[in-house]
Amino acid sequence: MSYVDGYVIPVKKKNLKAYRQMAALGAKLWKKYGALEYFECVGDDLNPKWGAKFPKTVKAKKGETVIFSFIVYKSRAHRDSVNTKVMQDPAMNDPKYANKMPFDLKRMVTGGFKVIVEA
Repeated sequence: MSYVDGYVIPVKKKNLKAYRQMAALGAKLWKKYGALEYFECVGDDLNPKWGAKFPKTVKAKKGETVIFSFIVYKSRAHRDSVNTKVMQDPAMNDPKYANKMPFDLKRMVTGGFKVIVEA
Protein backbone atom coordinates (compact mmCIF):
# COMPACT_ATOMS: atom_id res chain seq x y z
CA MET A 1 0.00 0.00 0.00
CA SER A 2 1.03 3.60 -0.65
CA TYR A 3 1.92 6.29 1.86
CA VAL A 4 0.54 9.85 1.81
CA ASP A 5 1.65 13.14 3.33
CA GLY A 6 -1.33 15.46 3.72
CA TYR A 7 -1.63 19.17 4.44
CA VAL A 8 -4.45 21.63 5.08
CA ILE A 9 -3.32 25.25 4.90
CA PRO A 10 -5.12 28.61 5.23
CA VAL A 11 -3.99 31.03 2.51
CA LYS A 12 -4.98 34.63 1.98
CA LYS A 13 -6.84 34.87 -1.31
CA LYS A 14 -4.54 37.71 -2.36
CA ASN A 15 -1.58 35.29 -1.89
CA LEU A 16 -2.96 32.50 -4.10
CA LYS A 17 -0.76 33.46 -7.05
CA ALA A 18 2.39 33.34 -4.89
CA TYR A 19 1.22 30.08 -3.32
CA ARG A 20 0.61 28.54 -6.75
CA GLN A 21 4.15 29.51 -7.84
CA MET A 22 5.63 27.98 -4.70
CA ALA A 23 3.48 24.85 -5.13
CA ALA A 24 4.58 24.48 -8.77
CA LEU A 25 8.20 24.42 -7.59
CA GLY A 26 7.24 21.89 -4.93
CA ALA A 27 5.54 19.65 -7.48
CA LYS A 28 8.59 19.80 -9.74
CA LEU A 29 10.98 18.90 -6.91
CA TRP A 30 8.93 16.15 -5.26
CA LYS A 31 8.27 14.49 -8.63
CA LYS A 32 11.95 14.89 -9.61
CA TYR A 33 12.99 12.89 -6.55
CA GLY A 34 10.38 10.17 -6.89
CA ALA A 35 7.00 11.18 -5.46
CA LEU A 36 4.32 9.23 -7.30
CA GLU A 37 1.70 11.98 -7.28
CA TYR A 38 1.50 15.58 -6.06
CA PHE A 39 -1.72 17.55 -5.59
CA GLU A 40 -2.48 21.12 -4.53
CA CYS A 41 -6.20 21.86 -4.30
CA VAL A 42 -7.95 25.14 -3.45
CA GLY A 43 -11.18 25.19 -1.45
CA ASP A 44 -14.41 25.27 -3.42
CA ASP A 45 -17.15 23.78 -1.21
CA LEU A 46 -16.01 24.50 2.34
CA ASN A 47 -19.35 24.72 4.13
CA PRO A 48 -20.63 21.13 4.36
CA LYS A 49 -23.82 20.35 6.25
CA TRP A 50 -22.06 17.82 8.52
CA GLY A 51 -18.62 17.23 10.01
CA ALA A 52 -15.85 19.63 10.92
CA LYS A 53 -15.17 22.40 8.46
CA PHE A 54 -11.66 22.87 7.06
CA PRO A 55 -11.71 26.67 7.56
CA LYS A 56 -12.49 26.23 11.25
CA THR A 57 -9.84 23.54 11.66
CA VAL A 58 -7.09 25.86 10.38
CA LYS A 59 -8.64 29.00 11.92
CA ALA A 60 -9.11 30.62 8.50
CA LYS A 61 -9.73 34.34 8.73
CA LYS A 62 -11.78 36.66 6.58
CA GLY A 63 -10.16 36.91 3.14
CA GLU A 64 -8.55 33.46 3.38
CA THR A 65 -9.32 30.19 1.66
CA VAL A 66 -8.08 26.68 2.34
CA ILE A 67 -5.55 24.60 0.43
CA PHE A 68 -5.75 20.81 0.66
CA SER A 69 -2.51 19.24 -0.50
CA PHE A 70 -1.20 15.71 -0.61
CA ILE A 71 1.78 13.80 -1.95
CA VAL A 72 1.74 10.07 -2.67
CA TYR A 73 4.72 7.75 -2.14
CA LYS A 74 5.42 4.00 -2.38
CA SER A 75 5.95 3.71 1.38
CA ARG A 76 6.98 5.69 4.45
CA ALA A 77 10.63 4.81 3.78
CA HIS A 78 10.22 6.08 0.21
CA ARG A 79 8.64 9.29 1.58
CA ASP A 80 11.57 9.80 3.96
CA SER A 81 14.07 9.27 1.13
CA VAL A 82 12.27 11.65 -1.25
CA ASN A 83 11.89 14.35 1.42
CA THR A 84 15.59 14.15 2.33
CA LYS A 85 16.56 14.67 -1.33
CA VAL A 86 14.08 17.53 -1.76
CA MET A 87 15.39 19.34 1.32
CA GLN A 88 18.96 19.07 0.00
CA ASP A 89 18.07 20.50 -3.42
CA PRO A 90 19.49 24.02 -3.96
CA ALA A 91 16.09 25.21 -5.20
CA MET A 92 14.79 24.90 -1.64
CA ASN A 93 17.06 27.81 -0.71
CA ASP A 94 15.93 30.02 -3.58
CA PRO A 95 15.75 33.57 -2.16
CA LYS A 96 12.48 34.01 -4.05
CA TYR A 97 10.85 31.61 -1.57
CA ALA A 98 13.14 31.48 1.47
CA ASN A 99 11.37 32.86 4.55
CA LYS A 100 8.51 34.14 2.36
CA MET A 101 5.84 31.51 2.88
CA PRO A 102 2.53 32.83 1.50
CA PHE A 103 0.67 31.25 4.43
CA ASP A 104 0.83 30.95 8.22
CA LEU A 105 2.85 27.82 9.09
CA LYS A 106 1.46 27.87 12.64
CA ARG A 107 -2.03 27.12 11.33
CA MET A 108 -1.01 24.39 8.88
CA VAL A 109 -2.36 20.91 9.68
CA THR A 110 -0.14 18.08 8.45
CA GLY A 111 0.57 14.39 8.85
CA GLY A 112 1.75 11.18 7.24
CA PHE A 113 -0.77 8.43 6.52
CA LYS A 114 -0.61 4.72 5.76
CA VAL A 115 -3.10 3.92 3.02
CA ILE A 116 -5.57 1.24 4.18
CA VAL A 117 -7.79 1.13 1.07
CA GLU A 118 -6.51 1.77 -2.43
CA ALA A 119 -8.76 1.37 -5.44
